[in-house]
Amino acid sequence: MGIINSKNFGRCLKVILFPFICLAVGVSIGLSKVSHQIKNYIDAILNIGLVILMLTLGAKIGSNDILVSSLGLLGIRCLVIAIFAITGSVLFTILFEKSLLPLHEVRIKLAQEQISAAQEMSTEQTKEEKSSYLVWIMPSCLIVGMAGGFWVLQTKTAYITEFANILDQSLTFSLVILYIGVGTSFGVNKWVFQYLKLLSWRIFLVSAAVLLGSLAGGGLAGILLNMPIYISVGAAAGMSYYSMTGAMLTQAYGIEAGAYGFLVNVTREFLTVLLLPFLVQISLGSPIASGAAGNMDTMLVPITRFVGVELGIVTLITGTILTLLVPILLSLLIYII
Repeated sequence: MGIINSKNFGRCLKVILFPFICLAVGVSIGLSKVSHQIKNYIDAILNIGLVILMLTLGAKIGSNDILVSSLGLLGIRCLVIAIFAITGSVLFTILFEKSLLPLHEVRIKLAQEQISAAQEMSTEQTKEEKSSYLVWIMPSCLIVGMAGGFWVLQTKTAYITEFANILDQSLTFSLVILYIGVGTSFGVNKWVFQYLKLLSWRIFLVSAAVLLGSLAGGGLAGILLNMPIYISVGAAAGMSYYSMTGAMLTQAYGIEAGAYGFLVNVTREFLTVLLLPFLVQISLGSPIASGAAGNMDTMLVPITRFVGVELGIVTLITGTILTLLVPILLSLLIYII
């Protein structure tokens, strides 16, 4: 069907390269002599970027007339599929953690490799302090953004195109702030890269667990809802990559399938934000599993703030792998199902 063409590949390549360029800039800042001067401001910069990001995402949802008009039964079905996809990914990841890569044991090994207790305590304290109010700020900003976007959609229809352009610019701006901020944090806390020595090839299995769990959850949701499996599984296979999923399913099956592809994965990101404080209590890998492909962009900072900066690298790599796999996986599913 020619789903993956040169245009899609080029767009996918840009999506993958963009965060790493910004992260590289941030890491260079973190490794430089000025890192000690800006260390105390990193958290404030990240929080500002998060607020802008959540307001922007909310406004993009609220100002999309297709999404607004598709609420109701479609919304309920999308919610169910998203919940099943998240649950499947979390369950498969927990099994992985309890067998091949216990993340708590990896933390202990890190401490044994001369990672100071003070650094570990600092990370845990930051995580606890930030999670206490981020859990309210992020969903609140999403809701406020949705209300603002809906108001523009209803009263400023003539300017909806300009508004969409502003939102696109705002999204890019917020992601630049967040990527550079996270990169700076990695550079300042360069000891966290020792984590990769303990993960080795097993980090790829994290992505496999998230993927298989999402597909299984989508299949079960389709059976429960008595709807075509190609829609429920295809939507769940997007793993938060809503733009690519919506476009590919629309091209293959029509606007209804495309709407499911978009809504299910937008819902997955929304639920991930809401559930972060609960998921991290289940296991360290659960927030990463829920964020899925979104871990390489919009979900990177929120999840890193809950699981700790050392697992931010695991989050990023997992999201990158899944982002690469989504267009390939969807193409295979379109031919198979």
